[in-house]
Amino acid sequence: MNRVWLVTGASSGFGRAITEAAVAAGDIVVAAARRTAPLDDLVAAYPDQVETLALDVTDLTAVDAAVESVATRHGRIDVLVNNAGRGMVGAVEETADADLRDLMDLHFFGPAALTRAVLPHMRRRGSGAIVQLTSMGGRFAFAGVGAYCATKFALEGLSEALAAEVAPHGIRVLIVEPGAFRTGFAGAAELQPSADSDAYRDTVGPVRTRLPGGSGQEPGDPAKAAAAILTALDADEPPLRLPLGSDAADAIADHLDRARTELGAWEKLTRSTDFA
Repeated sequence: MNRVWLVTGASSGFGRAITEAAVAAGDIVVAAARRTAPLDDLVAAYPDQVETLALDVTDLTAVDAAVESVATRHGRIDVLVNNAGRGMVGAVEETADADLRDLMDLHFFGPAALTRAVLPHMRRRGSGAIVQLTSMGGRFAFAGVGAYCATKFALEGLSEALAAEVAPHGIRVLIVEPGAFRTGFAGAAELQPSADSDAYRDTVGPVRTRLPGGSGQEPGDPAKAAAAILTALDADEPPLRLPLGSDAADAIADHLDRARTELGAWEKLTRSTDFA
């Protein structure tokens, strides 16, 4: 039986690539996005496999209604892909509270609500997969992307616990951690800058320039990323975390090495805090 996918942020980038890969595999995709017009060509080409769903994942009432609608029409949801998102650049001090909360709604509370909504359907069937698109920035952070990484850290923490909770019900969780891919993520339309200040010109300024300046030149191929996600989902023992791209592999490995080195350097003090 072909799978039924619910993919958010499906109108472009990874969402579009994942939708196309699932369709090529013979599956059915409910492609959700705030604006569905960019998906009209896929619906026309694959009317029996692709349908669109207008959805803002930060509207929690709409999230519940959308999941129930998909489950009613198709009888099941086999794969949920939480992909909707955008970038933000700015120093922590420069980031307004409202902007931080909006980003957390989009990257954390929306996916959490979608996850909660699909789980009863998956548990009843004893199968399913939840794919969380985070980032290599879900493992580590650097100057200028603190707000963005904070939201991805939060989703990774929730998802790691979720994986242990739902495994006995036959449900898998896959955390996908891409590096830089040609998805339009760093373009002016998708990358939200915070207010700029002289205080962080040296640390955050280069990030403000480098990210949009490299848009369209990123090393990662979204189509290959989508194929890799399908390969991981079909594995007998899929990973919990799947970094994507050589830059992600290198950066995550370096981060793990530095974390282990720091732990070793301070381990004596760390252990000295136990009761004798």
